[in-house]
Amino acid sequence: MSFGFFGIQFGFALQNANVSRIFQTLGADLDKIAILWIAAPFTGLVVQPIIGYISDRTWHPFWGRRRPFFFIGAILASLALFLMPNSYMLWMAALLLWVLDASINISMEPFRAFVGDKLPASQRTTGFAMQTFFIGLGAVIASLLPYIFTNVFNIPNTAPEGVIPNSVKYSFYIGGFIYLAAVMWTVFTSKEYPPENMQAWEQEKKQSKGVAHAFGEIVRGIGAMPPTMLQLAIVQFFTWLAFFSMWIYTTAAVAQNVYGTTDTTSKAFQDAGDWVGVMFMVYNGVSAIAAFLLPMLAAKISRRFTHLLCLVVGGIGFISIFFIKDHQTLLLSMVLIGLAWASTLTMPYAILAGALPASKMGFYMGVFNFFIVIPQILAAAILGFIVKSVFNDQSIYALLVGGISMIIAGLLNVIVKEDHAETAKEITEDIELANTAAD
Repeated sequence: MSFGFFGIQFGFALQNANVSRIFQTLGADLDKIAILWIAAPFTGLVVQPIIGYISDRTWHPFWGRRRPFFFIGAILASLALFLMPNSYMLWMAALLLWVLDASINISMEPFRAFVGDKLPASQRTTGFAMQTFFIGLGAVIASLLPYIFTNVFNIPNTAPEGVIPNSVKYSFYIGGFIYLAAVMWTVFTSKEYPPENMQAWEQEKKQSKGVAHAFGEIVRGIGAMPPTMLQLAIVQFFTWLAFFSMWIYTTAAVAQNVYGTTDTTSKAFQDAGDWVGVMFMVYNGVSAIAAFLLPMLAAKISRRFTHLLCLVVGGIGFISIFFIKDHQTLLLSMVLIGLAWASTLTMPYAILAGALPASKMGFYMGVFNFFIVIPQILAAAILGFIVKSVFNDQSIYALLVGGISMIIAGLLNVIVKEDHAETAKEITEDIELANTAAD
């Protein structure tokens, strides 16, 4: 059920670790990188609630409810992954980022609802933790690909000015293939439950026809968000501001702060780009392992306090990057960030799923994405200006800001309300079921 996320994360990991590198290679100025990244969050803002709304109203005896969107999104995303490293102009790479991110969102958003649809409350924490495991595993391999091609297969990581290195190209080709194969595995090996009351569902679907009605229902649904969702939204805002700053500026920051270069044609810059892939491999690898430990911690201290602890630790990891000048020591920072990433992919969704009506699971999971993409849009709009005008093109300061933001996010978990006794009971039952299955 969750294996498709292994492939989806190939798309996200290659995008997060290499798109800034591609933009700079194609001639983007440092202060313009952030605004070029705006495609990613903006497409999520538009696509996810729409896909969630439509998938809630989709049913087919063979394809089910969510799997048609897995299928379509995987095909489009794989094509974008094949095309992006062959960009020969900056505008082409920026356009393909829009296509890639929109396609990833088409297949990714229903996956969150998929777990909520199929699992009872007592299994949801482990269900989302399993997604986090496959996200981490996929990202570990995808993030390492450019480094492996360069250092194991001796494929050059440098190229003439304005040309994407072959090590990056081959990484994207493999990523496109694995994305498609992994998602198709989930599409063709999993089943979905039909609506509990098909007659009532069909009647509601008929009443929902028309763009104006759909738009009105989306707006009303946003206005009627559960209180838990609003509380988590504030936490998400500061969390994703931090992660987006990392994805945009880590390559430039490591190249400047550790490798001492801003020349995109130099081997030192491309080595920095390869090492960022290793760094991202570490935080994703840690998240894959931590995904299985977080439910046990949450059973003891609650989901929200688990999330608080992990985000504060992750914020410390971000801030530590500012002070480190040795590239290998940076991996320790990524271990701390990996704990925050594991919790971010697990705890908010586990808390949220229990507060949502089953008939609108896809829609509200899409709306919840607003609070991921709005801070990213804000970061894309202002970080470039701040890095240039306030920090004198020293991109390492963007990561420092990200660390402070993540610590704020962690502390804000105190406002999130959940029934700790019920949560502990659900998670304990979940762990016991898992142990029984293993035996």
